[in-house]
Amino acid sequence: MTREEIAKFIDHTLLRSSATPADIKKICDEALKYSFASVCVNPYYVKLCKEYLKESNVKVATVIGFPLGANTLKTKVFEAKEAFENGADEIDMVINIGAMLSGNTDYVYEEIKSIVDVAKEYSNKIVKVIIETSELDNEKKIEACKIAAAAGADYVKTSTGFSKSGAKYEDILLMRKAVGSRVKIKASGGIRTFEDALLMIQAGASRIGTSNGVAIVGGE
Repeated sequence: MTREEIAKFIDHTLLRSSATPADIKKICDEALKYSFASVCVNPYYVKLCKEYLKESNVKVATVIGFPLGANTLKTKVFEAKEAFENGADEIDMVINIGAMLSGNTDYVYEEIKSIVDVAKEYSNKIVKVIIETSELDNEKKIEACKIAAAAGADYVKTSTGFSKSGAKYEDILLMRKAVGSRVKIKASGGIRTFEDALLMIQAGASRIGTSNGVAIVGGE
């Protein structure tokens, strides 16, 4: 796989609290230059990105319940609706990790299904579900993936990038086995090089979330 081909897998990400409009426009310009799949930004910048990228094929993604996943269900639903109304094409939502760890899987299913239902209202937008793999053992990772699949998610995603560790090859393999072929996988967190990205794709990832997209594709 070439660097140009890998670019199509990349969600070019900038989620720093200190990001300015100039920073956001810069990553949009980079996404246009290298034909990344999307830019992934905080909700405040969705409108700006949508306007800036409106004549392109680059999608606008944003995050919901980020980075802890501990927002209430109603808050996550409101966030999702507002994001779609502001022009988001895709959302990456964080599950309630505490609920998952404590065995309250009905709640985890309900919140994912609620967000998926919102996405359907807005012409079937994409929902990616962040399970935060570094916080879960293998049994819980599998269970979370299966819940996301049952709730109708389009993707399961490894990490927020704000926790103890990010994407791991063995987690992608585990997640792929758990969800089968219908649900896609996004590897995110700690992916900094072309070799990192290629390894995740080889394991079964369909998207790569990274703030190092330009370096990965060999840009300046």
